[in-house]
Amino acid sequence: MKGKEWYQADDVAEEYDSKRFSRGGRLIDDREKKAVLDALAPVEGEDVLEIACGTGRFTAMLAERGADIVGLDISEAMLAQGREKARSAGVADRIEFLRGDAARLPFPDDHFDAVFAMRFFHLAETPAKFMAEMARVSKDVVFFDTFNDRSTRVVYNWLLPMGSHLYSASQVNRLLDGAGLRLVDDQHDFLLPYGFYRKIPNGVAQEFRDLDTSLGEATIGPWSVGDALASVSYWTATVDDE
Repeated sequence: MKGKEWYQADDVAEEYDSKRFSRGGRLIDDREKKAVLDALAPVEGEDVLEIACGTGRFTAMLAERGADIVGLDISEAMLAQGREKARSAGVADRIEFLRGDAARLPFPDDHFDAVFAMRFFHLAETPAKFMAEMARVSKDVVFFDTFNDRSTRVVYNWLLPMGSHLYSASQVNRLLDGAGLRLVDDQHDFLLPYGFYRKIPNGVAQEFRDLDTSLGEATIGPWSVGDALASVSYWTATVDDE
C-alpha cells in the first residue's frame, strides 16, 4: 500500500483527525459519515467489517447505532486511537479492532452482512485483490469510495506525501465485475478538493460548500457537472448471487 510507513507513524495517527477534520474539514467528515449511513443503514444487529478503519471515525458511529463491528487496519497506532474513541463513546463492547492485511482477510466466506472501506482505494496498489477479498467475506453489501481521474484532485495530487490512485467510472466497474459485485448506487461529490476545505475556517467553509453543491447539481445538456468532475465518488454494491 502506498505510504505504508508514513501511515503507521505514531505522530500521524495522533494528529490524523485534527488535521483532516477540523476547520472546513468538518464538512468532509459529515459528508463521509452520511455516505456510509446511506449505504449501510439500518445497522442495528448487523455484523459489519470496516477495512482500513484508521482512528475509528465510522467504526464508533456504527457501533453507536447498534452494529457489531470489526475494524481492521494495518497501523497499530491508528487502532490505538480507535480503541480510545470507542471507549469514550461507550461502545467498546460492540467493536473488535484487529491489525491485519486487507489482501488476506482472516475471516471465512460470507461472514459479514456488510463490508466497507473509506479513504482506502486511493492508496491501494492491488485494488482488484482488495475488492475480491471484501466481496468474499460479505453476504450482501460492499461499500467504498474513490478519488476520481477527471477532477481537481489531478492538479494537486503530486503534492500529497503518499500520492493517490485516481479512478475512472469504467475502472470501478471493472473492479466490481471482477469481484462478482453488482453496482446498486453511486454518488459523486466535492468539485473543490478536500485539501481546500481543510485550509479554510469554519465561518466561510459552508458558503464554499453551498456553492460547490450547487455547481455539482448543475447540468450541461444531458450531463451532470458533479457526475463528470466530482473529486470523490461513493459506490454501493451487492454480492451478485447469479
